[in-house]
Amino acid sequence: MKKMKRNLLSAIIAVIPGAGRRTRFMKKHHLYGSIGDKCMIQKRKLPLYSNLIYLHDNVKIASNVGFVTHDVIHTMLNAKEPGSGHIERVGCIEVMDNVFIGSGTRILYDTRIGSNVIIGSDSLVNKDIPDNSVYAGVPARFICTFDEYVEKSKAYSEDFRTKFGTPKIKDMDDALAKQLYRDFVSRRAQTEEKEG
Repeated sequence: MKKMKRNLLSAIIAVIPGAGRRTRFMKKHHLYGSIGDKCMIQKRKLPLYSNLIYLHDNVKIASNVGFVTHDVIHTMLNAKEPGSGHIERVGCIEVMDNVFIGSGTRILYDTRIGSNVIIGSDSLVNKDIPDNSVYAGVPARFICTFDEYVEKSKAYSEDFRTKFGTPKIKDMDDALAKQLYRDFVSRRAQTEEKEG
């Protein structure tokens, strides 16, 4: 894709409100190698060589996720040794079904993220991530299985509904925000008391 066209498309993507609408625009205009069903891309900038990125079904990508499909080391090598002919290194990224990628994560080329995977915020994915797992960190390391995370999420959801009397969070009104803050302060005080 030519630089001018990519910049124009990035500008359009940046002003489209809502991740769902942005994702539909990207899918309609074939801006990635592929985008499956039920995907959501928060990202407002089109990655370079986005046609090397393949997203399968139900992939949720938070804000500021970086897809690194290339490097520019060749420019330094060619400047160091004029006429040496080093070429830009490029590679694909594939994200399989049912994957959540947390905000600020960087994914390097030639990696595949398996199915049923959660990647924690600000992680670095520099190698393949196996199916049914939760990874986080720099570099990303194993945290727990996907099923273990699902069970923790169910317990948290039930506890939240019981504690705060709301079936789901649709908007953060002031009353709920104050309840959450009181709970936060109470939990911290209990932790400090145990540690002290």
